[in-house]
Amino acid sequence: MNVNEAWTKLFDKYDILGKIKSEGAFYITANQIKEFKEPRLMAKWDSSENLPNIFKKHNINILPISRTGYVLSDFKLYEPIPELGEHITEMQKVEIPEYETIDIGNISSEANAINVLMLSKILDDFLDEDDNVTTFNGRMGTGIFSFCVDRHRGSSFKVDVKNAQCEIDGGMENNNSVVILEAKNVVHPDFHIRQLYYPYRLWASKVKKPIRLVFSIYSNQIYRLFEYEFEDRSNYSSIRLIKSKNYSLQDTDIALNELYDVYSSINVIYNDNQNNTDIPFIQANSFERIISLMEILSEEDKTTEEIADIMQFDLRQSDYYYNAGKYLGLFEKVDIEDEGKTIKKVSLSKLGKDTVKLRYKERQLKLVGLILQHDIFYRLFINVYNSGELPTKEEIQNIMRNNNVCNASQIVRRSSSVYSWVKWIFNLQNI
Repeated sequence: MNVNEAWTKLFDKYDILGKIKSEGAFYITANQIKEFKEPRLMAKWDSSENLPNIFKKHNINILPISRTGYVLSDFKLYEPIPELGEHITEMQKVEIPEYETIDIGNISSEANAINVLMLSKILDDFLDEDDNVTTFNGRMGTGIFSFCVDRHRGSSFKVDVKNAQCEIDGGMENNNSVVILEAKNVVHPDFHIRQLYYPYRLWASKVKKPIRLVFSIYSNQIYRLFEYEFEDRSNYSSIRLIKSKNYSLQDTDIALNELYDVYSSINVIYNDNQNNTDIPFIQANSFERIISLMEILSEEDKTTEEIADIMQFDLRQSDYYYNAGKYLGLFEKVDIEDEGKTIKKVSLSKLGKDTVKLRYKERQLKLVGLILQHDIFYRLFINVYNSGELPTKEEIQNIMRNNNVCNASQIVRRSSSVYSWVKWIFNLQNI
């Protein structure tokens, strides 16, 4: 039984929607959840896009309130992550001392990303505080506290927490503050505020120094750091972005003429006519997430189910992003023997393996070239280059119709992916 099915059965058995409507919330125990599936698989989604279908349909979310209990309501629990390339004037390049055990081209885990973050003094620069020292991390109990959280219906709700569990990726201290760091190495459109709020409430009761909250994303060889604060300690929904900054350990300077040079060197190979290919036309809006998946696959082949879990996708999205990588020649499926069974796994092609090893600038330009081998993107690139304006959805859809890339009913949805990819190309010069 998958998570969607399990939660549908729980909603039916306990009339969860009815209870939320009449009482404002529904409290559920780990044992009740366990009737259908392990609670650890049923109650933690770092991004809203991986919520069960019944949660999405009714704007329901879930919060842990103890080690064995949870509360459900129409809570607003997620904070959008700004797009890379927007509101960015420059990328700061930092140097790191040479260590034989650190390969800056292969920082594959959140723990490694934190190590480099500290060694490179990126965190010191971002916080404008020298001598940050790691002093705590890992799983710990939250202690006892209460807070208010906004709901979709417009009112707030009071939540009481008694020794729930939280996990802290990095805890540091400097002369003036305590720092709580949440680290990711996969790109998502938003994050669960609980990942900062619960550790914040725990340590606010333990220390006298101000607490600074940092959310870090390391992907595509770039660090993106965001500092948040809670304007009201007792209000979960009072989160506010204070500042953000981006860092690279490599050269990221890509000029418009360099993008044009790639265009000039390209021979169009694919017209993407659906009658001439078995590769579906793209339906994956975030090109950054394709790169994230490429980096994950460089470590180990994954099933589509494993990809869905790591990337916080549903299975359909997992297929969309696999097909997007296949469209570019980066991904393929291979047969893996496992305990006498043959399992299909997603793997990097030779092209994908060669591409992921490239340094930042060379990698981006290589990816641009792979995109521009497709006629629709080749045509759109020169239009944008000459006009200085991104294409309208109508322009994109007309080219898609002319090229017969997909069925008429799919054109509008998939045109947004085309727009996002073109935007990604031209945003490279802004990073």
